Amino acid sequence: MSAWAEAADLIGATLLFLGCLQCLLGVIGMLRFPDVLSRSHAATKPQTLGTLLVLAGVGLRLRHGTDLGTLALVVFFQFLTSPVASHLVARSAYRTGQTGSRGLVRDDLDPQLSDGERPEE
Repeated sequence: MSAWAEAADLIGATLLFLGCLQCLLGVIGMLRFPDVLSRSHAATKPQTLGTLLVLAGVGLRLRHGTDLGTLALVVFFQFLTSPVASHLVARSAYRTGQTGSRGLVRDDLDPQLSDGERPEE
């Protein structure tokens, strides 16, 4: 095995480890954070970065065109769907009054989404 292949394997293993660690931190955040908006953030940001790192590590280990194309599609759809799903969950929680909006500094959605009546928390 060449020195470049060994270096790519080592970097790939490091990226796999860092990606798994990032995903673990996202899960811990989802369990520890108190409200829906914080949990939504923990579910999206670290998981997306962790998935990207894991897939980059796998790509460095596989090094084949078909595999890299498949991994690129996985990254594309992960980046496309994860933030949208998190946004929909947060907006649904806001509309049903589950966000704990007493702690919000500024509420930009209230004039847009409500007809003047918000459910009391």
